[in-house]
Amino acid sequence: MKQSLKWALCSALMAYGASASANTTFQLQSPAFGDNGLMEKKYAGNAKNNPNCTGENISPALVWNNPPSEAKSFALIVHDPEGATGLGVTHLVAYNIPQATTGFGENDLRDGKNFTGGKNTPGNFRWHGPCPPPGSGAHHYTFTLIATSLSPDLPEGLTREQLFERLKGHTLAAAGLIGRFGQ
Repeated sequence: MKQSLKWALCSALMAYGASASANTTFQLQSPAFGDNGLMEKKYAGNAKNNPNCTGENISPALVWNNPPSEAKSFALIVHDPEGATGLGVTHLVAYNIPQATTGFGENDLRDGKNFTGGKNTPGNFRWHGPCPPPGSGAHHYTFTLIATSLSPDLPEGLTREQLFERLKGHTLAAAGLIGRFGQ
């Protein structure tokens, strides 16, 4: 009897610990699509000089919770590893996101609200929606939110690689989300 009571108590504590830690995990989500879900066409890019950009270039809403308490700012990267025939395309480099921020509304990333823009692959400082070529399948757009110990005062225009150099030794945690889109 004592052994089964001990086992039950131990199992309950392990289950509680697992659920408690799951509730404190740094998470990034979007009300527009689930993790590894398909993004609507409206989120695709809209560039007159690129026939593969068939959408409205609307940036999706994002929300996050449970960041590390010592975070001073956040950085957000949106990268398509299959883009440019496997060389990758970075669609957003956003940083200096204030510590008190818990998300972005629809179009905030397109409109440059509440972040400093870095230079993405197309050469601008804001959201540039997906533009995969027809027949290339659904690409994976990886949204990575990084909690940092840096004050939000980095200069505008850093590329993804330059930002990563600045973040070395200052990252606290990361949360990710994948949206898929294809033509």
